[in-house]
Amino acid sequence: MKLQARKKSSSQFVQNIGRIWQYGDSLYRLLLFAAILAVLILVLAIGYELWVNSALSRHAFGWKFLITSDWDPALRDTFGALPFILGTLITSAIAMIAAIPLGLGTAIFLAELAPNWLRQPVGFLVELLAAVPSVVFGLWGLFAYIPIFVKPTSTLLNRTLGFLPLFEGPVFGPSRLAAGLLLAIMIFPTITAVSRDVFRAIPNSQREAALALGATRWEMISQVLIPYGTSGLLGAIILGLGRALGETIAVTMVIGNNLDFSASLLHPGYTMASIIANEFTEATFDLYLHALIEIGLILFFITLMINLIARILIWRVSRRTKMEARA
Repeated sequence: MKLQARKKSSSQFVQNIGRIWQYGDSLYRLLLFAAILAVLILVLAIGYELWVNSALSRHAFGWKFLITSDWDPALRDTFGALPFILGTLITSAIAMIAAIPLGLGTAIFLAELAPNWLRQPVGFLVELLAAVPSVVFGLWGLFAYIPIFVKPTSTLLNRTLGFLPLFEGPVFGPSRLAAGLLLAIMIFPTITAVSRDVFRAIPNSQREAALALGATRWEMISQVLIPYGTSGLLGAIILGLGRALGETIAVTMVIGNNLDFSASLLHPGYTMASIIANEFTEATFDLYLHALIEIGLILFFITLMINLIARILIWRVSRRTKMEARA
């Protein structure tokens, strides 16, 4: 009797577990929905706080805040964000111009060309570079990268192309060019690692089909693999751009932190992140503080818009790729 009771209880327990697992998909969907909702709430909460705490600046300057270059806290009513917006866009553009070909080229080498004995060590070093703290990059850039590489390069550009507004002198060490090139090194491992994984995820049948049709190795990479993985490669580039736009400490240490409104890349400057890091603790009155927070709001909005545009581009590219594959 006891044995039968034990068998009956164990069978009931198994049945109860089975009933619970029948609702596993629903529970999983509920958890995913809760996670998505939490992310949306967090983004909206950040935007709301930035909007509310920048009210004084928005009411005092309106849209002129975006196109005004004056920034003088001593006058207590003169604030404009244009130099910081341009500084952010310029340094990010320099970083992307330098990092995209270098990152994609390294990813192609690691995924398609490197021998096995070299692929793992180099891939590990790239991933290790992505884990280096920003302040370490800043210190290295200030004491090694600028004196050894950036300043000689700036001097050469000034001597040969100094007649162009972009390379006018005098040559300083810390500059917009220094910040952009340091950002390129910082976002390089992100672009490389994600792009390498994109190439690895492409089915080998694509490679074999291209080679079977007589394509060379380079033709297979450029005409088959890159178009096939375009959406993933765009995602890697956008991840790198997101870090370039929001990087603070390293940029603050090498950009020079000067309200220079000239077009020269060789002059010191500011970015939106660096002005907030430098002056937030010095904001001694409400309008000053709200102006800095509004700069954070502008950076938040720019980041959201870039990610939204990127998602649209990735969706269009992936859709076109699928339609071409069906055809």
